[in-house]
Amino acid sequence: MPLRRGAYLALACLCLAACSNPDSERARRTTVPTYDKKTGRLTELTYDRNKNGVIDTWTEMDGTRALRSRIDLDEDGKIDRWEYYDEKGALVKVGFSRAKDGKVDAWAYSGPDGKVSRIEISSTGDDRKIDREELYENGSMVRAREDTNADGRMDKWETYENGALKSAAMDENGDGKPDRRLTYDASGALVLIESEPDASGAYATRVVVK
Repeated sequence: MPLRRGAYLALACLCLAACSNPDSERARRTTVPTYDKKTGRLTELTYDRNKNGVIDTWTEMDGTRALRSRIDLDEDGKIDRWEYYDEKGALVKVGFSRAKDGKVDAWAYSGPDGKVSRIEISSTGDDRKIDREELYENGSMVRAREDTNADGRMDKWETYENGALKSAAMDENGDGKPDRRLTYDASGALVLIESEPDASGAYATRVVVK
């Protein structure tokens, strides 16, 4: 899910100026600006992202600067993508709905290579209350951490190898440190259970699962 730059005002203007007559008419009908009644400043601009004649993108504007976009990719009447831009109009994060209910509950961030490097998830849909964080390298998840009991502290840590779960460590006494770790083989089968860590975090008890 690569992140892309968004500048819908510029795109809309290009469509109006450079398209053929039918395309120009479609762009004219679907590119609808909204202005502040007191200041005359542009506050929203609609856009037909897939050029099928239906408005599917609503971009909040501060004059000529794009702030945020709400996008209905499948045109089912529910927003399923949210884009957030910086002061230069560059896309900095993308929101999406894991529950597919029209409400944002996860946010993706790109790395220097333009690929997703981190996804933050909130079970409550509040980006100030992230309860799961996933880290990616070359398009694959490599690590994740999660707050499973909603106390505001991460209590589960996962590692992944070739996209498959490799280990899962849990904090079972609420001290913020893992107390038990499960290790899995490439097929996903549990092969090792470790517990009773010492002060250094090394596990004293190891049970091999056969």
